[in-house]
Amino acid sequence: MLPLEDVRVLDFMWALAGPGTTRALADYGATVVRIESANRVDGARTVGPFKNNQPAHDGSGLFGTYNAGKLGLGLDLSKPEAREVVLDLVRWADVVCESFSPKAMRAWRLDYDSLRVIKPDLIMLSSCLMGQTGPLSGFTGFGTMAAAVSGFYNLCGWPDRAPSGPFGAYTDYVAPRFGAVAVLAALDYRKRTGKGQYIDQAQAESALHFLSPALLDCAANGRMSQGVGNDDPNYAPHGVYPALGNDCWVAIACLSEEHWRRLCAVMARDDLVNSKSFATLPDRQLNRGELDQIIGAWTSSRSADAAELLLQGAGVPAAAVKDSKGVSQDEQLASRGYLIEIDHPACGKTVIEGSRFVLSRTPASISRPAPIVGGDNQYVLQSILGYDEERIGELLTAGVLQ
Repeated sequence: MLPLEDVRVLDFMWALAGPGTTRALADYGATVVRIESANRVDGARTVGPFKNNQPAHDGSGLFGTYNAGKLGLGLDLSKPEAREVVLDLVRWADVVCESFSPKAMRAWRLDYDSLRVIKPDLIMLSSCLMGQTGPLSGFTGFGTMAAAVSGFYNLCGWPDRAPSGPFGAYTDYVAPRFGAVAVLAALDYRKRTGKGQYIDQAQAESALHFLSPALLDCAANGRMSQGVGNDDPNYAPHGVYPALGNDCWVAIACLSEEHWRRLCAVMARDDLVNSKSFATLPDRQLNRGELDQIIGAWTSSRSADAAELLLQGAGVPAAAVKDSKGVSQDEQLASRGYLIEIDHPACGKTVIEGSRFVLSRTPASISRPAPIVGGDNQYVLQSILGYDEERIGELLTAGVLQ
């Protein structure tokens, strides 16, 4: 058995952060029924990469990765008959997850206070940008906005340039890890006490954990951190250097004096070790511009992979900077099942990301691709809810199913 085979999840998540949470639960056996509407297409379905570079709602690699392993039920929630279907699924579910703005579930009368009347031991996770309460609870947007509000943009970039921010919708990739752990903790709590729980997760607050040193420094010492590019206050050299080829780079980090001496030896520049400009860490930090030019001249005469091999062989922390193609062909990631191929009913063979971690006794199992809208209507209604053909026919006639 997979560890979560007895866990049932009703999923109202959309975009990235929410679906990432329920994908992790599905990987380890949870039955996840995803509610979706054809009237309002999930934005993730419109974001590439697309198979064969042909945009299609069922061909998005982003959507495919974050929703693999789930069952799809297409409902028009504006129809009153849809509410009865949802409430039956609430009675079936252990966990309800949603990632709308705070007012959405209340408007549908599907908020926690309403649903716990139907199922007192229900666990519910609400994941939105700023949380369900407070003056910014109505602030809507995506992970880019949450990263900006949290302070990441001010820290990413160079001191003489405008903030650049972390790549992509940063908090969308951070929040699912906290969401999944919170749900598991609530399941454990219910197992011990018989009581349900409501989890109010703010994406911005989840991401703040990764800024703890900067926040602590500000609170304790009054120091405000700012963007420093690839520099580091504790290490030098520390940066990304040009390699042979077009837009090719290698990252190097000397974390100790021994690393620095070994780097000099690999570059055949032992003269730098006792140089007045580079002998100590403060010297190297003070003259980092000149130092980066020296290292860059050495790295630019060889490929990034060759530089990595030489430096790693000498015990210097270094890595070739890989683009998407390089990552997809990486032997280490391949050996750990980072990318897997799966059959999709609408677009055939497609590639998605595997599980984010590897358990020795209970490895993840991705048994099905992301659902098409309403692709599992018959199974969910008949096998999970026990509806007969007459009941399903009534829902079809009412225009509830999509």
